[in-house]
Amino acid sequence: MNPNLYFDFSVDKQNNTIHVKRQFAAQLPLVWDAWTRPELLDQWWAPKPYRTETKSMDFREGGTWLYAMISPENEAHWCRADYYSIEQGRSFAGLDAFCDEAGEVRTDFPRTNWNTEFSAQDGSTMVNITLTYESLSDLEQIISLGFKEGFTMALGNLDQYLEAQFRLRSEMKPDNAARVCTYLNFPGNTEEAFLFYQSVFHHPFSGRGIQRFGDLPASADHPPVAESLKKMILHVELPITANHILMGTDAPKEMGFDLVAGNNMHISIEPETRDEAMRIFNELSADGKITMPLQDMFWGAYFGSFTDRYGINWMINFQNK
Repeated sequence: MNPNLYFDFSVDKQNNTIHVKRQFAAQLPLVWDAWTRPELLDQWWAPKPYRTETKSMDFREGGTWLYAMISPENEAHWCRADYYSIEQGRSFAGLDAFCDEAGEVRTDFPRTNWNTEFSAQDGSTMVNITLTYESLSDLEQIISLGFKEGFTMALGNLDQYLEAQFRLRSEMKPDNAARVCTYLNFPGNTEEAFLFYQSVFHHPFSGRGIQRFGDLPASADHPPVAESLKKMILHVELPITANHILMGTDAPKEMGFDLVAGNNMHISIEPETRDEAMRIFNELSADGKITMPLQDMFWGAYFGSFTDRYGINWMINFQNK
């Protein structure tokens, strides 16, 4: 864990609560996504050497997240979170429980009432968490299971995941020179497609070549990655002709994507400045449909995407250096 980031963990036995306050070196939208998108939660939620695998997630009031924490011996410990309050980008609350694979709540463990609040603080984000229990004995049982140590480690995993994303993108593009690229999404066969394109254009892949989701925990300092994602392509870049770059990633259905002809290809613009990125985004997206507002992202970029008024898909990506 970064020692420069604020962290406080306290137990209030009189009120049967645990209070956690944790700062993250990222913009609020990024941190919010990390807590509410299953493909990101799977990268950091479980303390090492465990890993998280989401079976299903419906992030809405009345929805449920069903997931397993899986040991190195592949023993699954199932949990569910039932969301009852969500203020988009500000807070969410839910009731957490141990359960079986079908989501049936176990009665031999207490349930935890979570309230998680997010606030922006000068380029970082503070997350305030209050966990409430029905009785002191429930609270003490959770503490005896090592909750403080496990949750502290999981929060550190998120720091490491962000750092890995920043490092990867910096390696692929070390400066802010403007360029235009074509970004391709595939349902799981990115590697096959890019090996074919490489056979046509006879250029090596940029940077360290094909980057897989499994490459993220390349050292003990990186968080675990879900087994189902490890072989999928996180990012690849191939120079083709006239200094044009093809980029690609896997976006399969199990990660929440629904690719069809038309939404699997974007023109990616990388301006030289943040102001130019904002200008291009605002003018090109006028009367179109914004799919992701322009914002600071995990990989160190100021990024947004949209479909313009003529049905063409665009990405605007300014790399912070």
